[in-house]
Amino acid sequence: MSILVDENTKLIVQGITGREGAYHAGLMKAYGTHVVAGVTPGKGGLKVHGIPVFDSVQEAVENTGANASVLFVPPRFTKDAILEAIDSGLSLVVAVAEGVPFHDMNFCISYARTHNCTLVGPNTPGIISPEKSKVGFMAETNYMLGSVGIMSRSATLSYETSKSLTSQGIGQSTVVGVGGDPLPGTTFVDLLPLFEADPETDLIVINGEIGGLEEERAAKFIREKGTKPVIALIVGEAAPEGKRMGHAGAIVSPGGVGGAAHKKKVLREAGIHVVEKLTDIAPTAARIIQNR
Repeated sequence: MSILVDENTKLIVQGITGREGAYHAGLMKAYGTHVVAGVTPGKGGLKVHGIPVFDSVQEAVENTGANASVLFVPPRFTKDAILEAIDSGLSLVVAVAEGVPFHDMNFCISYARTHNCTLVGPNTPGIISPEKSKVGFMAETNYMLGSVGIMSRSATLSYETSKSLTSQGIGQSTVVGVGGDPLPGTTFVDLLPLFEADPETDLIVINGEIGGLEEERAAKFIREKGTKPVIALIVGEAAPEGKRMGHAGAIVSPGGVGGAAHKKKVLREAGIHVVEKLTDIAPTAARIIQNR
């Protein structure tokens, strides 16, 4: 199966006439994703890579039956684009922009949850279910169809993990970029039940990092409800307290809250296979798969 996106996903690209939107719309379409429409206000009637452009998401949905959208729009316009997509009845919205104002996302997350919409991002590379659909800007050569579900706060770690697994002949069911901002629309705890329910996912990989408590919450879910083996990598071991490292959410609070050592301890106590470096993920996955 896979989660969130598959061969039945009908995708809208909001901001399709911009440079990045047009470029990645073409790549997603070439991969096999059903990119059914683009949206740019005032540009309705155009075509980009043969994809019809509409002035509004509602118009695009009514004409194509779309059920998902990816946003290639600047941070200051992301809130309005998300709300337009949700109000148009889409069940999945993926926001790739980095630097979306915190209060904008706080409102959008609440709005999405009350309208039964899954909001992924911001600051996410997107989602890919290999050989089925990709929604975002991942390089598809890193992925192959298989049974490992991956969720990652870091885009680069998700690429490298998938590439490492693929090089060992281990494929992926779905790879989700949760995003590195402090307030993600979809968290590890939101995704874990989906991977647990997916019959084609046999193993789950968590790519975590310092900051926040999402890994600790994931550990609690896995300890209480998890049935599938989980591998976890936590990066940022050497980060000093109080200094943001790369991602907006990657910061260790005074006293070590959100630090790598605490996260690893909690994850190990939940029975999760915690690895120390990225190159340990593929061998650990191979060993787990062999012993199942």
